[in-house]
Amino acid sequence: MKFGTKAIHAGVHPDPTTGAIMTPIYQTSTYVQRSPGDHKGFEYSRTHNPTRSQLQDALAALDNGKHGLAFATGMAAIDCIVKLLQPGDEVISTNDLYGGSYRLFTKVYQNYGIKFHFVPMHDMTAVEAAVTERTKLIWVETPTNPLLNVIDIAAASAVAKKAGALLVVDNTFSTPYLQTPLELGADMVMYSLTKYMAGHSDTVMGAVIVNDDELHQRLSFYQNACGGTPGPQDCFLVLRGLKTLHVRMQRHCENGRKVAEFLKAHPKVEKVYWPGFEDHPNHAIAAKQMRDFGGMISFVLKGDRQEDAVVCLEKFQLFSLAESLGGVESLSGHPATMTHASIPAEERRKAGLSDSLIRLSVGIEDAEDLIEDLKQAIG
Repeated sequence: MKFGTKAIHAGVHPDPTTGAIMTPIYQTSTYVQRSPGDHKGFEYSRTHNPTRSQLQDALAALDNGKHGLAFATGMAAIDCIVKLLQPGDEVISTNDLYGGSYRLFTKVYQNYGIKFHFVPMHDMTAVEAAVTERTKLIWVETPTNPLLNVIDIAAASAVAKKAGALLVVDNTFSTPYLQTPLELGADMVMYSLTKYMAGHSDTVMGAVIVNDDELHQRLSFYQNACGGTPGPQDCFLVLRGLKTLHVRMQRHCENGRKVAEFLKAHPKVEKVYWPGFEDHPNHAIAAKQMRDFGGMISFVLKGDRQEDAVVCLEKFQLFSLAESLGGVESLSGHPATMTHASIPAEERRKAGLSDSLIRLSVGIEDAEDLIEDLKQAIG
């Protein structure tokens, strides 16, 4: 089954009671049992809910996985994965990952005796050098947020397997439309569904997709025991969003290419970060493991001054200045003071994240209008 067909049909089915083509919102906390322990597969909505169950099945199908788990937020999904670890375990992650992930790792789980190594993962030799006998998890984000570095998932899988560690890929920027990490050797795929998967800036949710039955059982236990599960209304909204994921992502990619090429040619732009350029350091890896290059772009103005970036951000009219990404509307952001403010300035700069960097989430508007907005804002 092709991706677009799966996006609309896989994992979901008409409601057996009414024939409703859209999965109903089962807005209930509990379910009547015929006799103690004799029920229809649903007892309590923290544990199972029919709307969430269909969403989880749909998510698994899109990633060519076996099991899907939905969470109230992307951070709840990450939190569930890290709960697989024990004090003394070590994690290797990229040095330019999302600030919220960095904060959870260093401000929460480091206090429980888990050690985190942040290395430039686009260089796999740096990953191999960080492996110890205590390495239990390798956390990949590709393309990275916000520098759009590309990490070789298959190579990371080989390192993880040799170390006896689990490999997780945060696939939020790419979605399964652009890459399917399980097929490249990942053990888990994680999403902030808030972004492209839901796609309309109207809900917050996360997910984990796996193939391994035992791993699924462990994650399901924490999902239920710790309670970071989403409500049925939000599950309904993500199910709705998935049905247009393929057409939205196609347009995001088309617009992203046009915007990236415009920025690269602009005399006032110093540098553009986008994996579709042939001179991108890991373009060959991106071309191998991705089907297109996405709608996320970062750039730095000439002079590399934060004050110039702020002026540009304030002048945008279509690129709304806001947290998040992946919605149908175009968004702009200043990672140093917004999404990545929780990372110490010294660590940000060491990873190459300039205080003047501007991140764009290119929406699905007409590209010509987006370019006009860029022209007037950059000047």
